[in-house]
Amino acid sequence: MLVNKIKRTLTAAAAMTALLGATNAAADYALNLTTGVTPISREAHTLHMLILEVCIGIGVVVFGAMFISIVRHRKSRGVQPAQFHESTAVEILWTVVPFLILVGMAIPATKALVAMEDTSDADISIKVTGYQWRWGYDYVDSGISFISSLATPKDQIYNKAEKGEHYLLEVDKPVVVPVNKKVRLLITANDVIHAWWVPQLGMKKDAIPGYINEMWFKIDKEGTYRGQCAELCGKDHGFMPIVVVAKNEADYAQWVAEQKGTASAEKQAAQRTWSKDELVARGETVYNTSCAACHQANGEGVSGAFPALKGSAIATGPVADHLALVMHGKPGTAMAAFANQLSDVELAAVVTFERNAWGNNVGDLVQPSDVKAAR
Repeated sequence: MLVNKIKRTLTAAAAMTALLGATNAAADYALNLTTGVTPISREAHTLHMLILEVCIGIGVVVFGAMFISIVRHRKSRGVQPAQFHESTAVEILWTVVPFLILVGMAIPATKALVAMEDTSDADISIKVTGYQWRWGYDYVDSGISFISSLATPKDQIYNKAEKGEHYLLEVDKPVVVPVNKKVRLLITANDVIHAWWVPQLGMKKDAIPGYINEMWFKIDKEGTYRGQCAELCGKDHGFMPIVVVAKNEADYAQWVAEQKGTASAEKQAAQRTWSKDELVARGETVYNTSCAACHQANGEGVSGAFPALKGSAIATGPVADHLALVMHGKPGTAMAAFANQLSDVELAAVVTFERNAWGNNVGDLVQPSDVKAAR
C-alpha cells in the first residue's frame, strides 16, 4: 500500500516536471520570471526554465530512489543490508554523471552571459546617471538630456489620496527608445551606488560613482515598461522609478524633434529677463520635484537630518551664497550639487522661490543670466 502511494507520488512529480517544461504555461505563473520583451530576457527565461527542469529531475530521481529504498528495504520486512565497499562503478558513475550535467548547464549559461555583455554595434547610446533620487539621461548621439523624477503626487504618498495604478512607478519624463534597435546604456552615479533595473528588459546594472557600467537591450514590442532603483541608495530609495517607452521609428523620430525643440526653447528662455512671479511659480515646481524630499514641502526640513529653509540663514542671507550652495552642494552632507541636474532657468527659479516662500519674503530674485555667470 505504501509502495503504491510512493509510486503515485513519483508519477505526479514527473507530471509536474513535464508541466514546468511548457514554457508558455509556466510564464503565466505569478511567481515565475517574466519572459520580457527583449532577446536577453527571453533567453534568461528559457535558461531559468531549463535549469529548473534539471533540478526537479535530479530531485525526483534522488528522493525517489531514497524513498523507494527506505520502503522496500526496511527492517520490518526482514531485509538484510548488503555488505559491500568501494564500488569502482558507483564512484565513476556519481562523478561522471554530475560532471556531464554541469557541462550541459554551463554551455547555454555561458552563451547567455556572453550575449548579455556584448554591447557592440549599438544603434543608440544613452548615458544614465543616478542621483539621489532621480535619473539623468543623456542621449549621446542626438544631444538630448533630461532628468527623470518621480511623478506620483505627494498626496498619494502621504495617504491623503487614493493610490493610482502605477503608484511610485511613474515619472515626469520617461526614457523613449525605438523598437527593434539595440540600445546601449552607459551607467554611472553622481553620489552613492544606485542600480538601473527594468524587469521586462531582463537586465540590471549597478550605477557606481566614478565608474561606468554597460548594458544593452533591444525591445521588440511597443509599450511602456516600468522599473526602479534596485539598490538601497538612501532615505527615498523607493521613490526612484524608471519608465521606458518603446515607440515605432516614426514616433521616436517625432519625439526626438520635440525634445530638441524643447531644449531650444529652454535656451531662449534663459536669455530673457523673468518676472518675480514667473520665477516663483516655476521655482515651486522645481522645488517640489528636486528639493521637497529632504527639506519638506513646507520648507521646515527634518530635525537632525535635513535643515529647514524656512527662516534659514541661507535662504535669507546673501543671494550669491545661496545660489552657490544649490549649484555646488556641500561636501560631506546630503546636500547634492544641482549644477548639472537643473538648467539655468530652473536654478534661478528655485533659488528665487526659496527666498520668497514660507514667510522668508527676502524680495530679491535670481535671473538665468546670474546663474550663467556663476557657472
